[in-house]
Amino acid sequence: MSVDPEFIRLAAEAMVTIAPQGRALGFRLVSSEPGRGSIEVPWREDLVGNPDTGVIAGGVVTSLLDHTCGMAILSAAKEFIATATLDLRIDYMRAAAPRAGVTAMAHCYKLTRSIAFVRAEAWDVDPSDLIATAQGAFVINRLTDAAGR
Repeated sequence: MSVDPEFIRLAAEAMVTIAPQGRALGFRLVSSEPGRGSIEVPWREDLVGNPDTGVIAGGVVTSLLDHTCGMAILSAAKEFIATATLDLRIDYMRAAAPRAGVTAMAHCYKLTRSIAFVRAEAWDVDPSDLIATAQGAFVINRLTDAAGR
């Protein structure tokens, strides 16, 4: 089945507002277009890893990057698919600024029959001053209808 742009937009919004993890962390959709997606997580005191620094925890950044990669894969697909993280490498370059939210952008650069390959970046204030980068491989589960199509 073919996926239209409106479906991609609605699915992207659902990933950040309905998915329990995205909802719990307060993810917000920034953008979604074919093969790309961007999500932000605003700063909240309960997301801080070390109260002395006021910096969002690294686990929140990891979740944000993983979630944004999934959204980029969905927006690249020509059909509705489910994904699971197979391998995700994250390089942390620095801590986020104190009391700053984080934005991630991902690009699904290769989509095969069973694997998707994605790159992502995360930043706080300036997109040219990255907090972290990620590269991952994700298993694709092509969903079928009741007739097995």
